[in-house]
Amino acid sequence: MHQKLSCCETRVWNVNYILNLGEHTKKELIVASTADFRPGMVIIYNNELYKIVSYQHSKTGRAGAVIRTKLKNLLNGKVLENTFRSGEKVEEARVEAHIMQYIYNDGLNYYMMDPENFEQVPVSEEIIGEDRLYIRENDDVKVLMYQERPIAIELPAAVEMKVTYTEPGERGDTAKTNVKKPATVETGLEVQVPLFINEGDIIKVDTRDGSYLERVNK
Repeated sequence: MHQKLSCCETRVWNVNYILNLGEHTKKELIVASTADFRPGMVIIYNNELYKIVSYQHSKTGRAGAVIRTKLKNLLNGKVLENTFRSGEKVEEARVEAHIMQYIYNDGLNYYMMDPENFEQVPVSEEIIGEDRLYIRENDDVKVLMYQERPIAIELPAAVEMKVTYTEPGERGDTAKTNVKKPATVETGLEVQVPLFINEGDIIKVDTRDGSYLERVNK
């Protein structure tokens, strides 16, 4: 479990401190292979923590099967592409997931509350990164903890967001599904949507690339 703080006490973990790989112990590392890859999995690559954003199996002739991945560095947020040999061994970090409620941010940290003990855990803006565009106050958020400290949040594959601004569509636009226009949702994210989408509509957005999926009828 993560460290308990009183309801009025908070502690900010700097990302440079929490990713001190010299603190690893055998209990905190798991030997895995590319067969175990999954989105959101945290691995140690080049002595740094990376989250697997996506992966794809591919064949390259004589070289055999390979796994092409997109990895997000949990220290600086940068995403890189890397190719692993099929079956290659990797070190998986033993990460615990906690469902918490996002309550507010002060511009520097995003405060997550444990619903069981009401502990508030501040997660720095550099850890949240662009994921902030997919969470709203009072949303349940999966917070990943490593060595009892937050290292990332894990988003669902898609989220539902309310459109707060978009130009109105013209009459007859409902049939034009291939033509898109920009729309801003409640978190500030801009999404390309079909012309028939209007302000106030609820839309489903893919968190992997910010693309429009469908309008939600509510």
